[in-house]
Amino acid sequence: MIQCQIRGLEPGPLASFNKWKELGRRVKKREKALTLCMPIQIKCREWDEKRQESGLVQDQPETVGSRTVFVYKRNWFVLSQTEGTPFTPETPPAWNKEVALPALGIREEPFASIDGNCQGYATRTKTVAISPIAVLPSKTLFHEIAHIVLGHIGEGGFSDGEVPVRSLREVEAESVALLCCEALGLEGAKFCRGYIQNWLAGETIPEKSAQRIMGAAATILKAGVQSARPAEDQVAEVAS
Repeated sequence: MIQCQIRGLEPGPLASFNKWKELGRRVKKREKALTLCMPIQIKCREWDEKRQESGLVQDQPETVGSRTVFVYKRNWFVLSQTEGTPFTPETPPAWNKEVALPALGIREEPFASIDGNCQGYATRTKTVAISPIAVLPSKTLFHEIAHIVLGHIGEGGFSDGEVPVRSLREVEAESVALLCCEALGLEGAKFCRGYIQNWLAGETIPEKSAQRIMGAAATILKAGVQSARPAEDQVAEVAS
């Protein structure tokens, strides 16, 4: 958004040069690509070999899996930088709460808090409750589900036994809500960003937390999305 404002571009859907070509559009002459921070998957052994060469690790681990790392790539163009076949936005996938909650082992219970400022909450018994007058009930639901999936409440989840401090817990849960809302085309993203910035207090999100956020968002979407596209692809596209 900031890069668009600086260049005087109209913000809109964005894609790579080749993706726009697939959609029947071409990037206009002399248009410069936008730079975004993107998540990419690499093999653990390949990553550890690079770290070993640079002296960051001494021993070569035997584990072969994958890791998510974040790199800056300049290969994105917004719709206003292209021309050609009229563009029709893809219809966001539908997310079914009634399907997702049982799949995640979570129950929804009636809201019982008397705190007028409380929009929702999650409990150690893997239940969530959303206020009937919540301003953005979907965003709040994703936030509370994320607390459970991330292992912030009780055991399990993506916490690996290490539960972050509250500020980082709130950042992680709201970041998951942001990715889910954006992937599903739901209102609330701008409020998510303000909430995240407030809890970050000028700090940056650690890479380990970013990996946990991506994994949790993909898990939640996969549990309730009826779509031909894998949830991981939706999360990666939104995050980038």
